Amino acid sequence: MDTAVEVRAGILKIGCALLEKGLVAGTWGNISARLPAIDRIAVTPSGRNYRDLEDSDIVLTDLEGNVIAGQLKPSSELKMHLEIYKARSDVMAIIHTHSIFASSCAVANTSIPPIIEDLVQLIGGSVDVAKYALPGTNELAKNVVAALGDKGAALLCNHGVVCCGGNLCEAFLGCELVERAAQMYIYASQLGGARELSREDVKVMHDFYLEHYRHRQKG
Repeated sequence: MDTAVEVRAGILKIGCALLEKGLVAGTWGNISARLPAIDRIAVTPSGRNYRDLEDSDIVLTDLEGNVIAGQLKPSSELKMHLEIYKARSDVMAIIHTHSIFASSCAVANTSIPPIIEDLVQLIGGSVDVAKYALPGTNELAKNVVAALGDKGAALLCNHGVVCCGGNLCEAFLGCELVERAAQMYIYASQLGGARELSREDVKVMHDFYLEHYRHRQKG
């Protein structure tokens, strides 16, 4: 997926899926994808319900945040998306949600440890918490990049979660897996605590995913 038409259609599809899965409510959250062929970013507009969006509502910007195409204002979290793209050449899509269990960990300032194989395969380890900063600020963007490191997801303290991937489908799968892992972690805490996977096993499983499964995530 590398044309503006395909990316815009993909963003609309993912937006509706986020609502259907209960990962966002109303107009909250945001989605973007990189268009490497033309060095542009496609991003959802600010304050619009995903179900009401049309292809032309998706805004195209450059990596400095200048609007290249589109009549609507881009997401208020555009700075965060752009900083991630600048720091991570491997990232082709980013999704920010306010899902319940992951956000519960975020408001508790508690990382989601590497406790389940599907999470570590895709994300590459724990889901760490970015230091708090006001939404939409340069400070938040830098904090998120630091918390992400080379992994596929981070929590935003008192805010939500951001997931990134090699395409929109992989980023969306990350949102689902982070939410499930957060739920497991919270439940396991009531049963005496969760057993963490070793750093060595996390690396083996993540490398296995990258080599054998990542190419199967289409979109």
